[in-house]
This record gives sequence, structure tokens and C-alpha cells, in this order.
Amino acid sequence: MLAGMTSPAPVSRRARPAKAPLSRDVIVRAGLRILDRDGMDALTMRRVGTELDTGAASLYVYVRNRDELLTLMCDEALGEVPLPADRGGSWRTRLTNLVNAYIEALARHRGLALVALGTIPAGPNALLITERMLALLKEGGLTDDTAAWAVDLLGLHLTAVAAEQSAHHDQTVDGGSEAAYLQEVGDHFAALPPDRFPMITALREPLLAGSGEQRATWFLHVLLTGILATPVER
Repeated sequence: MLAGMTSPAPVSRRARPAKAPLSRDVIVRAGLRILDRDGMDALTMRRVGTELDTGAASLYVYVRNRDELLTLMCDEALGEVPLPADRGGSWRTRLTNLVNAYIEALARHRGLALVALGTIPAGPNALLITERMLALLKEGGLTDDTAAWAVDLLGLHLTAVAAEQSAHHDQTVDGGSEAAYLQEVGDHFAALPPDRFPMITALREPLLAGSGEQRATWFLHVLLTGILATPVER
């Protein structure tokens, strides 16, 4: 070593920030961060391990595979849904508020609604929502069979709407906008030959009219009206 020069002091490993201990909750939250930041394609077990400064093999102690991780992430997102009170106000109003909160919770995380669409909601947060939906539908006078099947129908509708809203959000994030997309579709409809597509060209404006919230409210009203008028007969 040259005279007058000193070697840098060694850095103790104990001086480094301690890693948070691994747990299922820690892994699920890391998965949601990656999903929100980088999208579904970036979500791998190896990527989650890197996010938590550990190897992918360490994660399998807590989560069996990527599919289970996605299911757990769905239920974690549904934990953001506030549950309506047991009593007070119209059951339809309370159910509508619950439905809207459900859609918002899933749509907030990119691509997560598509995961929910292909799974049976069996996590603790999803079960609490199902429990409250059943109670509200029973309060509305539905039979046991009709309430049970209605929850299934509503679940399919909610996750589909959330998936659509999430896709529109991704288009905005990628530099576009929902208004620009609708304008593009409207221009395409306007350019269609009326002799071949007379109904689409004539109804172009109402086909694209209304906000997402207005349509979602109307969709739910139609579903509930149909459910109330169509009891299950077994």
C-alpha cells in the first residue's frame, strides 16, 4: 500500500438494514406492488423474491405457486372493500354501494379482476363480502336458492366490469385515454356502410353514451330487477 493511504474501513453486515421477516402477508403485498407497478407479465415468483431480497425457493414455504399467490392477492385487494351495515336504509342502496366498492377494489390492481373471474371466492375477505351480499338479498325477500344463485350471477358481473375498468386504466397509463379510445370507436362506427350496418350506424351515439358509472348502475338495476322477478325453481 502506498505511504499516506489508508484502506477503507470494513462495513459490518450488522450495519445493513435488516430484512423484514418473510410471511405470507409480506409476499402477497410484494406481489401487489409488482403488479401495480409493472403489470401481470412481470409477476413471477423469482421477481417477488428479488423484491424481498431473497430467492424464489424461500417463497414456496409460504405460497405453493404463482396461481396461489394470485388468489391470495385477489383476496387481499378485496380486504379494501368496506362492508355495509346490517340495517339502516334501503337494502338495494347498501348492495349497490357494496358492489361499487368491490368493482373499484379489483379494478385498482392491473389484471387482478381476470384472476378473480376464474376462481371461486373462498378467501376470508371474499367470504365476508359473499356473506353480506347473501344477507342483503335475503333482506330483499329472495328465497334461499335464488339468493345463492344471484350471488354467483352478481359475482360474474362484478368481476367482468372490474376487468373492463382495469383495461381502460391500462390504456390511460400507456399514454392513451378512455375519451380518445371512445372517439376512435365512434369514428369507426360512423365510417361503416349504412346499407350493411343500418342499426349500428343509426344507434352510434347511444351505443357509446353514458359514463362507466352510469352504465354500471343501470346494469345492476337490470340484474336485480330480473333476479327479483325470476325465482329459482328446482
